[in-house]
Amino acid sequence: MNNTKNIKQRKKDHLKIALNESSQIGSAGFDKYQFIHNALPEINFDEIDLSTTFLGKKVNYLFFVSCMTGGMAEGKRINRNLAHAAQKYGIAMGVGSQRIAIENPKLKDLFMVRDDAPDIPLIANVGLVQLNYGFSEKEFQEIINMINADALAVHINLIQEVIQPEGDRNFKDLLPKLKKLIPKLSTPVIAKEVGFGLSKNVIKRLYKVGVRIFDTARWGGTNWAVIEGMRREGFENLGKLFGEWGIPTTDSITIANKLRKEFTDKITILGSGGIRNGIQIAKAIALGSDLVGIAQPFAKAALVSQEEVEKLIERLAYELKVAMFGVGAKNVQELRKIKLIKQ
Repeated sequence: MNNTKNIKQRKKDHLKIALNESSQIGSAGFDKYQFIHNALPEINFDEIDLSTTFLGKKVNYLFFVSCMTGGMAEGKRINRNLAHAAQKYGIAMGVGSQRIAIENPKLKDLFMVRDDAPDIPLIANVGLVQLNYGFSEKEFQEIINMINADALAVHINLIQEVIQPEGDRNFKDLLPKLKKLIPKLSTPVIAKEVGFGLSKNVIKRLYKVGVRIFDTARWGGTNWAVIEGMRREGFENLGKLFGEWGIPTTDSITIANKLRKEFTDKITILGSGGIRNGIQIAKAIALGSDLVGIAQPFAKAALVSQEEVEKLIERLAYELKVAMFGVGAKNVQELRKIKLIKQ
């Protein structure tokens, strides 16, 4: 019970600090890229299609609600507001880490949003490192079943863990364990970094053990080194120091995209990290993302109401549509062919 109480408090701390602008560190790299304006796009703005497919389901927009929070009373309200809005607008959604609901089954209800969002792609979530802390195929499958998920995000957050007061630090031999786990699970696995980016070497190693969906979740945006440093007395400077650590969003996306040619199987790239507007979404797609994840702005809106989440979705969608109009792309296939100028 004490461990549950500690996790609940940690999640409250995370949410409070993550919504503070002081935790938003660095540039995601989008300012280094520019589109060439197309003054004569020869398309009808009203016919621009923002939809795509993800996990075998159609989604209406090229962005999704990224995994962000859970394990507390506020998490239930946030998840419900997000789920209702995601269902209404037809976008994918991830939930926060479900570890606490395995350790305390009474808390499963905090994450169970499938009834509120029956049709959207839904992503379950747990730390990969839990394979070294008592979790096995049984617990990972239970996390999927808990919310009737379409995929399982296994988050990789070593910098956060070693600065976090309660952090799990044993990241030894995780790849062999993941290799054995993937074929046994009922859904695909998403390898998700948590704010520091995926490198070429790591993506290749993850692909080798069976991962085919990669969430770059890079440096530039909500910074978990800074957040954990602020939570741990005497570690503020360490948090700030490693707040400058990581691979920018744009670099991690382009690294993953270049690897498509080397891999025999199709991969899916989820670009995320510090993305705050429709132009950045468009740039992420043009750089190679299949879909774009956004977390902090959605958490901020969901704390207010479902209506605020809906307003955010509408704003992002319209900004994205205007950006596509400005480059002459009437759908995602054409947007992916647009070349960006690197400054």
